Amino acid sequence: MNNELGQLGARLRAIRQSRGLTLAELAASAEMSASTLSRLESGKRQASLELLLPLTRRLGIRLDDLVPAETVDPRVRRPVIRRDGLVIVPLAPEYSPLRTYKITYPAGGLLPELRVHDGYEWLYVLQGRLRLWLGEQDLTLVRGEAAEFDTRTPHAMSAAGGRSAQVISIFNEAGARMHTHTTQ
Repeated sequence: MNNELGQLGARLRAIRQSRGLTLAELAASAEMSASTLSRLESGKRQASLELLLPLTRRLGIRLDDLVPAETVDPRVRRPVIRRDGLVIVPLAPEYSPLRTYKITYPAGGLLPELRVHDGYEWLYVLQGRLRLWLGEQDLTLVRGEAAEFDTRTPHAMSAAGGRSAQVISIFNEAGARMHTHTTQ
């Protein structure tokens, strides 16, 4: 918290300068001395609401704009899902509105039954060849190809060509439930 408050003066100065205001101009409009504002910006004066409220109003910002946003660890730490021979690695946090996964389809896997469910799916082939049965179409996607489809269309996927296939798949919430649900 002290480090965040230590950055407050520097943020205030940067915002003032980005607005093209001098110390004297901002101080006068906030009804304080230029010396007080200078000490506040340099960290030599402790910030108080009494000082900050007139400044933020004159600058057209919120108090929150002076405090850096909390940095959250961006790494995704979720367990790998193994289902029906697939290896499904989550690439997005559980609370993300779009669910992103790296899915490995095993070599020699049979094409599963066609499925239909609510949602949309977007996929990109990283490695190998992916067989995508979509409605009446039997497609083979190769490395670097992508597809997007409404999952209410009957569909199924498997590796093609005797090797495993790695795919990045992005689902909305409904699609993710269907593809990652494990039966225990």
